[in-house]
Amino acid sequence: MSNKNESLGKTIGVVLALCLVCSILVAGSAVALKPMQEKNAALAMQRNILNAAGILEEGMDIPSVYDERINALVVSLKDYQVLQDKDPKEFDNRKAAGDPETSTKLDKSEDIAGLGTMENMTEVYLVMDENGQRNGAVLHIRGQGLWGTMYGLISLEDDLNTVRGVNFYEHAETPGLGGEITNPSWVKTWEGKEIFGDDGKVKFDLVKGGASGEHEVDALSGATLTSNGVDALIDFWMGDKAYGPLLEKLRKGELTNG
Repeated sequence: MSNKNESLGKTIGVVLALCLVCSILVAGSAVALKPMQEKNAALAMQRNILNAAGILEEGMDIPSVYDERINALVVSLKDYQVLQDKDPKEFDNRKAAGDPETSTKLDKSEDIAGLGTMENMTEVYLVMDENGQRNGAVLHIRGQGLWGTMYGLISLEDDLNTVRGVNFYEHAETPGLGGEITNPSWVKTWEGKEIFGDDGKVKFDLVKGGASGEHEVDALSGATLTSNGVDALIDFWMGDKAYGPLLEKLRKGELTNG
């Protein structure tokens, strides 16, 4: 009996030792890979921004073009001032939205995009031309779809009203239905559309049955809830609660990086 107990004890000891070694190896690998993962994530976001801005080309040196053509700023969504103490390269919009210290809980009556909380600051990407002059802006947008949050970027021409491009880079919508928010053909229909009406209010709309106006884009066929979600997130982010006052400051040339 004692031999069996000794054998069992040795087996358990070996298993525990192997588990410990594996845990150390996995933890070490995670730590070692983290810088590379962060670098890849930053590169992917730069690609998304350039894509939304209509600058992305096959084979281009993305970091170099990004540094030349994008002026990134972290801006307060409380007083719409540039936050000089925040490094855009270190800032994470999603973390800011999820941190109680850097976000605000939204009342149900105003949370039309289903966000829950809204970040108190955001990263704004000013698009620069070859002469270093601003000729547009790219902004983060997000909102609830059918199956989860849709994350995207919207690019505006220098009038800060006309859509240059949109890029929903992360979502969980149904392939072939709501997932068509990434279909290049549908995305292209946004180009040249206007967000605001003559009264300065958000007029952009996804419509069923054929968009015809300067503020209209076709809703996605068979994806009513996704289309409603896209409609709602544009209404929210372009409205007075979010980017409306920021865009007005940009139009007046009152927002700079000092």
